[in-house]
Amino acid sequence: MLEVLKIAIASIVSWINFVLIDTYFGLPEKPGVLGAKVIGEKVRDIGGNLNGGYFMGNIVCSPDASAGTLLASICYYLMGIEGGLIAALFVYIGNRLCHDPGYAGTIGALMATVLIHLFSPIIEPKYFIVGMVIAIFSIQGFDHVLASKVLGEIARKMNRTGR
Repeated sequence: MLEVLKIAIASIVSWINFVLIDTYFGLPEKPGVLGAKVIGEKVRDIGGNLNGGYFMGNIVCSPDASAGTLLASICYYLMGIEGGLIAALFVYIGNRLCHDPGYAGTIGALMATVLIHLFSPIIEPKYFIVGMVIAIFSIQGFDHVLASKVLGEIARKMNRTGR
C-alpha cells in the first residue's frame, strides 16, 4: 500500500510540474513546432479544446516539460542529481534540434531534478519514473477530449489561450 501511495504522490507532483511549466511557456497558445497545429485541430474536431490540443501537439512534436521530467527522472535514478542535470542538457539540445523556441523542456528537467532531490528522503526516484509515465498517459493516452478540456481550462486560468 505504501508503494501505491508513493506512486500516486510522484504522479501528482510530476503532473503539476510539467503541466504548469508547459502552460507557463505557452504550449496551449499556438502550435510552436511543426505538427502541433494538426494535432490541435484534430483534437478540436473530435470535440476537444483547441488550446488543450495545441498543448498536446506541442508535447508530441518537441521535448517539452513532460519529456524533460521523464528523462530527468530516469537519469536521476541512474546517476543521482548529476543525471538530472545531464538530462536537462540533453533536452536543451533536443529543443534546439527541433527549432523549438522555448525552454519548457529544459526548465521541466531542472525542476524535476530539484523536486526528486527534495522528495528523495521519502519517495525514491524510481517512483518518479512511474509517476511521470502515469502523468503523461493521463494527458496523451487516456481521453483526448477530456484532457484537452482540462488543459484548456488551466490555460484559460493562467491567461495562456492566445486570445
